[in-house]
Order: sequence, then C-alpha cells, then structure tokens
Amino acid sequence: MIEINLLPGARKKKGSSGGSSFDLRAFAASLGERFKDPWMGIAVGGAAVGLLAIGGMWYLQRSATAELVEQERVAVQDSTRFEGVVRATRVAAAQRDSILRQMAIIAAIDGDRFIWPHVMDEIARALPTYTWLRTVQQTNAATTVSPEMVAAGTAPRLSIRLVGLTVDVQALTIFMKQLEASDFLENVTLAGSDATTVEGKQVTEFTLDMVYSKPPATSVRTVPLTIAVR
Repeated sequence: MIEINLLPGARKKKGSSGGSSFDLRAFAASLGERFKDPWMGIAVGGAAVGLLAIGGMWYLQRSATAELVEQERVAVQDSTRFEGVVRATRVAAAQRDSILRQMAIIAAIDGDRFIWPHVMDEIARALPTYTWLRTVQQTNAATTVSPEMVAAGTAPRLSIRLVGLTVDVQALTIFMKQLEASDFLENVTLAGSDATTVEGKQVTEFTLDMVYSKPPATSVRTVPLTIAVR
C-alpha cells in the first residue's frame, strides 16, 4: 500500500513536538572540524600527558614518604632498644677498669712485700764461714712504684750494696759465686776490697754490688716439707 504525504511539514512538526534531542553525529562532526588544527591536538595531548605525569609522581612520592616514615619508626625503635645495651656495656667497661686497677694495686703491694725477705734469705744462705756483714743497703733511689708500672713491667729494679769482712780471700770468691747462683740476685760485682785490722786481726773488707731479680715461678727453689709421724 502506497502512502503519499501531501503535507511534508507535518512530520517535522511531529518530530519536533517530542522535545530537542542530542545529535551525536553533529557533535562528532563539530569536533572533527575543531581539531583539524594539529597544534590544538598537540596542546590537548600534552596537557593530558602532563596530568598523567603529575598523578604518577604524586603516587610515587606518597609511596616513598610512607616507606621513609616506616624506616624512621624502625630506626627509633632500634635506637631505643640499643641505648640500654650501650649503657650496660659502658657500666661493664667501667667495672672492668676498676677491677684491673685494684688488681694492679694488689700486685704492686704483694710484689714489693717479699723483696727484702728474699734478699736477706739469699745472702744468709750464700754467706760462707769466717765471713760477716757490716751493712746491707739499697743504693738506688727509693721510688714509689705505681700499679701501672708493675703491670707493664717497667718498675725499677732494686740495687743492693753489701759491706762485709772476711779472714779468707777465697771465702770472698765463694761468697760471690753463691750470690750469683741465687735465683733472686744477679750482676754481683766487687766494688772494692781493702785490708784492715779488726780487734788486732788482719781481715779483708769488701764491698759488693748486686741487683734484685724476680725469677719466674717455675725457677724458684722449693724446700721439701718433711712430716715426722710418731
């Protein structure tokens, strides 16, 4: 069935009576006409790329900031925890130094306590018959030995001078050899000898110089102890 519209404006009026509608084709065509200029496209693309770059940098910076904040928190915790360890280490080091100083003082006192008993014992053991002593004295200056010098082994050694009398020159030679054989005496030298008269008898007066030497613990002679059982 063929229908002929004798009033062409009637359909346009009917279509327009439903309200205005968005024409997508016309909008696309207008955009195409606007963006025919290449510089406009470059400007729009550059703006879009700039916005994307700014967004990416903001995201990365925010992530880096969060990571740095976490590292700072962990570092603060470690610092707080290790502060107690450092404090305890310093206290232990101070106690160790105090103990070392006390031990050095004890060693200095104990080391000088038996010097003269050893010297007198060795001299008495080496003294031959018909020989006697007039003086036994220290010849070097008496100095206060510090614990540090004792610990370092730099304490000055004791120098001793003997003045005695003998009726036999051979006894003097024996006396010097026995003193030199001692574990506590060394560098025994004859400083001088002279003939003199004591109570009407001809004797020889001699002077001996020597140095006290502390022997190793393994070389000290020990006297066996005998216990009698009844």
